[in-house]
Amino acid sequence: MSIAILRSRAQLGTDAPPVTIEVFLSGGLPGFSVVGMPETAVRESKDRVRGAILSSGFKFPLERIIVSLGPADMRKTGGRFDLAIALGILAASKQLPGKVLDDFEFYGELALNGDLRRVPGILPAALKAEAAGRKVLVPRENGREAALVSDRVFVADTLNDVSGFLRAAFVLESLPRTAPVPADATRPDLADVRGQSHAKRALEVAAAGGHNLLMVGPPGTGKSMLAARLPGILPPMTQAEAIETAAIDSVLGVPVDLERWCARPFRAPHHTASAPALVGGGAEPRPGEVSRAHNGVLFLDELPEFNRNVLEVLREPIEAGRITISRARRQDDFPAAFQLVAAMNPCPCGYLGDVMGNCGCSSEKVAAYRSKISGPLLDRIDLHVEVGRPPRELLRRGGEPGESSADVQQRVIAARKRQLKRAAICNARLQGDMLKSSCELTKQGWQLLEEAADKFALSVRGYQRVLRVARTIADLAAQESISPGHVGEALNLRGLT
Repeated sequence: MSIAILRSRAQLGTDAPPVTIEVFLSGGLPGFSVVGMPETAVRESKDRVRGAILSSGFKFPLERIIVSLGPADMRKTGGRFDLAIALGILAASKQLPGKVLDDFEFYGELALNGDLRRVPGILPAALKAEAAGRKVLVPRENGREAALVSDRVFVADTLNDVSGFLRAAFVLESLPRTAPVPADATRPDLADVRGQSHAKRALEVAAAGGHNLLMVGPPGTGKSMLAARLPGILPPMTQAEAIETAAIDSVLGVPVDLERWCARPFRAPHHTASAPALVGGGAEPRPGEVSRAHNGVLFLDELPEFNRNVLEVLREPIEAGRITISRARRQDDFPAAFQLVAAMNPCPCGYLGDVMGNCGCSSEKVAAYRSKISGPLLDRIDLHVEVGRPPRELLRRGGEPGESSADVQQRVIAARKRQLKRAAICNARLQGDMLKSSCELTKQGWQLLEEAADKFALSVRGYQRVLRVARTIADLAAQESISPGHVGEALNLRGLT
């Protein structure tokens, strides 16, 4: 009888809880069983491991083999434990030394010929392994991803490479930690947008305070163009934010783009997207578009064309910045702190109020079209902006380039610094006493806000959102007190004037 113990980690949402792999060889009839709540892919590892061991020139023990994946009450999924199980069998059968396994965590799916294949979720696992002070050994395809957060990464191509390394007969490549890469300088620039000063001002306010934005206007007025330029004026991501965002792609099995992993994400799902596609789901919960837009922008074009039930599922993540996906056998949390930017036409044909179009929509059709978006969802969008058609003269001559994204970004960064110094969060996230203490209004400012609340029958949420936007406008002006001018602009940007 003999036993070998190795370490790895499971994948639960964006978390990577530790898993201990114990391999026990005993007498009796030959057999191979895996215990510890393994899912189908883990149970099938028995055949992959056996094939890889034999193909690599090792002997497969003709004994009773029991593989225990602990803790026993946590479900294990995927092929990530293949390499650890194979090494455990070789160590327990004395074909490999056991002591050298203690300092490592092992990840990788095995092919039948012994090759190592990439597995999803390596970034969160490597991050936790680094915190625990352990080295990680991963397939070569996962190496650069793991090196984003750890400087103790070893990569291998085959089971023979790993076994040779553990016997000190072969040297594996050790990857240095990858340095952060600046965001791509070729992203769309705000200077490309001619005219639309009101919409560009709304975009700047949205970026400065982290506010959600709805743009309403006829087709071809630049709504999508403006939305695509919001990530370029947002403050650069911190290292922690970049890792959080990259972890979402990692658990989905999407290769992390090392050239753009510091750039804020911009996700624009089609209006035919289902609720699970938008917020995540599936028998084994996976993150959706709201999580892939974490720390970035979620753009919903043609907002009324989305199924209403799909839009309603956005209400929770907009408020909480996270989404919880519950299934009968498990529950996973995914981050979803995104900025929502939506665009829509003013009516079904798109030309209501447009000087260059003839709208034939009846008032009933317009009302039915706009009612596709619920009041509670609209109430959660801070800025409601009309985007009109530019003057014909501007269309003919093209106009002069406006401010560049880099210039606007500097004002946004300065405003964000004031917010973080005051409350440690951006204005859009202010709640309760923190909102009250952060918003110092002049007497005239309070009076104007109270009058607007009565005139437009603002809900408590709507009242607070106007106050947050006014706070952001004051921050952009480097003013501690919120004046009537700031409140007036906030009301205008919410479409209440």
